[in-house]
Amino acid sequence: DLSTWRGDTGQWVLVGECSQDQADPRKLATKPGSGILVNGPTGRTCNLLSKLEHGDVVAHVEFMVPKGSNSGVYFQGRYEVQILDSWGVEHPKYGDCGGIYERWKDNRGYEGHPPRVNASRAPGQWQSFDVVFRAPRFDAAGRKVANARFVKVIHNGTVVHENVEVTGPTRASTFEDEKPLGPLMLQGDHGPVAYRNL
Repeated sequence: DLSTWRGDTGQWVLVGECSQDQADPRKLATKPGSGILVNGPTGRTCNLLSKLEHGDVVAHVEFMVPKGSNSGVYFQGRYEVQILDSWGVEHPKYGDCGGIYERWKDNRGYEGHPPRVNASRAPGQWQSFDVVFRAPRFDAAGRKVANARFVKVIHNGTVVHENVEVTGPTRASTFEDEKPLGPLMLQGDHGPVAYRNL
């Protein structure tokens, strides 16, 4: 439930069923209940940050987006695995679903990592990420001695990344610094998205 998330949870709601809206394929239709998180009626609300702070983590995340929608899962609130309606994209880029999003400096992007293959399902279908994430390492003085690393990212059962280093927070992260621990963040301001079975 929403008690596991920090502070103001905006328009995020718990529902029992979710599907792509038949009347408007760019929206989600829901039915009352519990077990599924949805980012409100407009699909544009605040990001969710977990009360849990993690370092190294093995995470399972199930998600659904309607046509054209966009979200992301940020490990430690800093390093994003992109969620996007990328159904049918032949040559995925870092901004496609399963991509490790780019970093940003001096008004330009760099260091994005596209998925090896496009493993996306059609909009309105449930999809999954299974992620093995290794947090950055710091010495006794607090200096970083090893970068964060996505040891493995599996999208819908297909390995899309292995041993990808991230030298710092990706674009639109909650924090610009790096630390041994941080919250899981679900992006809520880029379009309709639903999450379950985190």
